[in-house]
Amino acid sequence: MKKRTLVSMITGALVIGAASTTFAAANPFSDVPADSWAYDAVSKLAADGVVNGYPDGTYQGGQTMTRYEMAQMVAKAMTKTDIDKADKALVDKLAAEFSEELDNLGVRVTDLEKKSDNVKWGGRLRYYYRGIKDDTAANQDRTNDTQYELRLEPKAFIGNSGWTANARIRYYSNAGSANNGGSVNDQNNNGGSDKSDTVVDRIFVEGPLFGADAKLGKVPTYSDNTFGTGMIIDSSISGAEFNWNLGKDNTNYAKATIGRYDYNANANVGVSNYAYDGTGDYAAFEIGHKAKDKGLSALASYYSLQNITPANGSNSFSRFAKADADKTNFWVGGLGYKFDKNVQLFGLYAKSDMDEAANYNGDDQSKAYDVTLKYKGADVTKPGSYDIYATYRYLGQFATIAPTYDISARDTKGWQIGVDYAVASNVMAMVEYYKGKRLSADYNGNDADYNAIYGRLDFFF
Repeated sequence: MKKRTLVSMITGALVIGAASTTFAAANPFSDVPADSWAYDAVSKLAADGVVNGYPDGTYQGGQTMTRYEMAQMVAKAMTKTDIDKADKALVDKLAAEFSEELDNLGVRVTDLEKKSDNVKWGGRLRYYYRGIKDDTAANQDRTNDTQYELRLEPKAFIGNSGWTANARIRYYSNAGSANNGGSVNDQNNNGGSDKSDTVVDRIFVEGPLFGADAKLGKVPTYSDNTFGTGMIIDSSISGAEFNWNLGKDNTNYAKATIGRYDYNANANVGVSNYAYDGTGDYAAFEIGHKAKDKGLSALASYYSLQNITPANGSNSFSRFAKADADKTNFWVGGLGYKFDKNVQLFGLYAKSDMDEAANYNGDDQSKAYDVTLKYKGADVTKPGSYDIYATYRYLGQFATIAPTYDISARDTKGWQIGVDYAVASNVMAMVEYYKGKRLSADYNGNDADYNAIYGRLDFFF
């Protein structure tokens, strides 16, 4: 049976046309503008015979279709394997665009992906600039760091088991020269080695286990699924992570992580006199409730590092553990409130039992907190969407492990403002500014200003 005939029989089963005023009145999705890339994409697929949009066999290109109608066509088209590469790439892109509508139709995008291709590639190309002025540094001039980063993230479906094999390959290079840049381990620190670097920093399998979404291998781990701060850690461990979505609408969750963590002294922004390096057994447990559109959100979590082995025989890590134990504990609590789908206020507080350096004169370094007010939400699939936020952060260097922040450094406190903006579909821009103080120097009138600016552009594929 010819490709056009087979697909026409399937897609011809659509019983709802764009001209149906009854459906349009009840349809909860907005119309897709006739000049959007999605409309043009479906037009091309129709012209190629991949979809025939209406029961009478015609494609009414002069009318605006609803997102729901387009999602129906995409769902049908993604089950086809006898289409050329260009049309298949277009169908995959449409599936990403209409993933929410496909889910509402009861069609899981991952199930369709399995039918269309056993291996799926994704990734990101990033360019960023970071400038830091630190009065406590030997060179008090502003340092400037510009970098390129390419991430490739292959995903392979393991039969019909519901499991996938995943990896992340990262290439890093200084923007000033093709062969001169900080290594991946130096990415959040100023300076670096005189070479580019490539590393596979994640390699794991993911699937259903013990009623959870399980990840096994060298897995990504991120603290705070509720507010998305990553205040304690944003890194990888060699071990396992289990995430249970709870409740009818999955607004509650529990997450457990266990494994071996390799802590690198260059993992955080800025240079600290008390940086430490080594490996340790890592464990974490987190529970949270995330308000959907309005209401209260909450977080409670616990993290630990034990059996710490300092790098290169150094005792620089263990000097900050409790004197009578090789285990360090971190506790975190957080509360937030969504006033509506656009405005959210939240705060987190963290405390560790790490000792501070002898004769330490600065602020309390065994605590950290973050208070943030956020407006709107940028969505990389929706050009023109944006968010604006303002936050106050206090990040004791003994209260966090490897936070995700780009310019808010451990051993600092201060104000930060930021903007995210979706420039185009799959293109996101960000600008951040931080004005603060070095905790380890902000006493007895010492100069301790720490100011930073950060900008980046991400291209997702």
